Amino acid sequence: MITRKTVVLLGFSQLICWGISYYLIAAFGERIAEDLGWSGTLVYGGFSAALVVMAITSPATGRLIDVHGGRLVMASGSVLMAAGCLGIAFSHSIAAYYVSWVILGIAMRLTLYDAAFAALARIGGAGAKRPISQITLLGGLASTVFWPIGFFLAGAFGWRQALLVYALFALLTVPLHLAIPQAKFAEPRHEGGAAPSPRHAPAKEGRELAIAGAVYAFIFMVLNFLNSGMSAHMINILAGLGIAAAVSVWASTLRGIGQSLARVCEVLFGARIHPFTLTIFASAILPFCFILGIASGKAVLAAFIFAFLFGAGNGLLTISRGTLPLVLFDHQTYGVFVGKLLIPSFLLSAASPIVYTMIIEKWGEAASLGFSALLALLVFAASVYLKRRFPIAD
Repeated sequence: MITRKTVVLLGFSQLICWGISYYLIAAFGERIAEDLGWSGTLVYGGFSAALVVMAITSPATGRLIDVHGGRLVMASGSVLMAAGCLGIAFSHSIAAYYVSWVILGIAMRLTLYDAAFAALARIGGAGAKRPISQITLLGGLASTVFWPIGFFLAGAFGWRQALLVYALFALLTVPLHLAIPQAKFAEPRHEGGAAPSPRHAPAKEGRELAIAGAVYAFIFMVLNFLNSGMSAHMINILAGLGIAAAVSVWASTLRGIGQSLARVCEVLFGARIHPFTLTIFASAILPFCFILGIASGKAVLAAFIFAFLFGAGNGLLTISRGTLPLVLFDHQTYGVFVGKLLIPSFLLSAASPIVYTMIIEKWGEAASLGFSALLALLVFAASVYLKRRFPIAD
C-alpha cells in the first residue's frame, strides 16, 4: 500500500534532486566555461559523462531496488549527489571536474524518476500508476524552481558557492528517502492458491516481449535525447534567437510549469486514460512546440509558448515512461527489466548536449529546433505503432 505521505515525500525529493543535478549545467555551464577558460564542449561534456554513467549503472540500480527497496538505495544517492556537487564546486582541473560528474551520474540514477518509479512499483505493483503520476507533479517544477535559484546564487556569490548550497539541498533529501517503506507488493491469492492473471499482459514473453521492449526503448531513447538537449541548451537557444538573456531564463522556467500543470490534469482526469493513449497525445504536442520555437526570434510570446508546451508534452511522457511498463511487462521485475531497456536512452542522451552544441555552432539555434521537431515526429510515429501492435492493452 502506497500512502499519501510516501507520495508527498518522494515528490519533494524529486523536485530537489532534479533541480540540483539534471538542471545544474544549464544554470552554471556558461559561468564555469568562462571562469575556467574551458570550451563549451568540454564543460557540457561533464553532463554527458554523467548520463553515460547513468546508463552503465541502470540495470544494477533497478536490481537493487527490486531486491532491497528504494529506502537505502535512494538515500545513498542523496549523499553521493552532495558529494558530486561539492566536487564540481572545488574543481580546478579537468580530471577533478569529470570525476565529480561521474559521482553525480551515479547519484542521479539512484535518486531520479526511474529509481522512484521502481521503488513505487515494488511497493504497489500495478497499482503504482497513480502514485507515479503524483510524484511527478512536484518533480516537474524542478527547472522552474532551481534555474532562477541557480542564476541568483551564481550571480550573487559565484557558481562555486552556489554549488555548496546545492550540496546542502542534496543532504536535505536523505530523510525523505529514508521514509520510503520497505514493504513489497504481493499478488492477492484466490481460490486454489493461484494468483489472478494481470488485467493487461500483451507482452510477457518471446517475440512479443522483444518487440514491446524495443519500441518502448526507442521512444524513450529519443525523448531522453530531446530532454537532455533542451535541459542543457534551452536558455542559450532562446538567447541565440535574439531574446534577452533574462527573458530567456524566465521563458524557460515555463517548461517546469507546463510539466506540472499537464501532470495535474493527468492526475485529476486521467484515471481512465490508458498509458498508450497518453503517450500518443503527449508525443503529438512536441513537433508543434519545436516548430513554434523557431519563431521565438521574431515573437517573444512564441518562446514562452514553446517552453510551456515542451514542458507539458515532456511532463506527460515522463508519466508514460513509468506507467507503460506496468501494462507491458511484469511488475515483479520492473526495476531490473526497465533498467536494461533504459540503457540506450541514457547513452544517447549523454551525447545530446554535445550534439546540440555542434549543431548550434555550425548551423544555428533555429536548426537545432528543426532537428528536434524531426525527432519528435519519430516518437509520435513509434507511439502510434505501439498502440496498434498491442491492441489487447487498449
